[in-house]
Amino acid sequence: MCLVVVALDAHPRYSLVIAANRDEYHARAARTAQWGEDAPFADVLAGRDLEAGGTWLGVRRDGRWALLTNVRDGHRNHNPAAPSRGDLVPAVLNDRQVPALALTELMRAAGTYNGFNLVAGDGSSATWVSNRTADTRTVVAGVHGLSNALLDTPWPKVVQTRGAIAAWAARDVADLDPVFAALSDRTRAPDTALPATGVSLEWERLLSAPFIVSQDYGTRCSTVLVVDRNGAARFIERSYDASGKDIGEADFAFDVVPQPD
Repeated sequence: MCLVVVALDAHPRYSLVIAANRDEYHARAARTAQWGEDAPFADVLAGRDLEAGGTWLGVRRDGRWALLTNVRDGHRNHNPAAPSRGDLVPAVLNDRQVPALALTELMRAAGTYNGFNLVAGDGSSATWVSNRTADTRTVVAGVHGLSNALLDTPWPKVVQTRGAIAAWAARDVADLDPVFAALSDRTRAPDTALPATGVSLEWERLLSAPFIVSQDYGTRCSTVLVVDRNGAARFIERSYDASGKDIGEADFAFDVVPQPD
C-alpha cells in the first residue's frame, strides 16, 4: 500500500479505523479481498497479490490486523532477488505471540527485504516497525498517517488525508462514505511541497495525490476497516481501473471473537 491512516481510540463509536489506498502497477495480477481457507491465509480476510502470493493488509476474526507499505528511496538500489515484502503480513497474523513481539521477531531478518513499514495490532494497541530505522514505536491513541516514508512523516497526502479522517472522527459520524471520499482525493501537491525521494519530478508529482490515476500505475483499491466498541467489524474494499473508475466492492461484516489464551 502507499497511503494508510490508522485511528486508534480516536472515534466515539469505533475503537479502530484503518483507511488505506493500495497503489500498484495495473498489470500486476491481484485478487479482491476474501476470507482465506488455506495457510497462510486461513481465517484471514485479505486481498492477494497473485504475482508473489502475499498481501498488503489483512485481519483475522479475532481482530488481529497487520498492514504493509513499501519505503520509497530512489537513492538505494532495489534488490529484485529480495523476498516478497507481502509475506510479512501473513507472517505477523499467524504468529502466536502478541503483535509487538511478533514484529520484533520478524525484524531479525528485516535486512533481507527491500524497504518496508509494517504495522500490526489487535484493536486495542498497535506497533510500527521499519527496516529503514532501528526504532520500534508503539502507536498511541490518536490518528496516524503512513505512506512510503516513516510513520507520521508529514508528506502532503499524509497530512491531508489524516486531517480529513480526524475531522470525520471528531464529528462522531458513523457513515464511512466521508472516509472513502478522503481516500479518493486526486489533488496533487504543489512542487514546493513535494518530498525528495530520489525519483523523477514527474513521479513525485504523480505520487503526491492521495488517489493516483495513470495508465500504468495508480490506486488499485481503497480499503476501510472499522471495529466498533462492541466488537462489530466491517471491512470494505473498493476496486478501481486505470482510469480511476470504481469497478467493484467487497463488503464484509463480522464480530470480533477473541481467541482463548
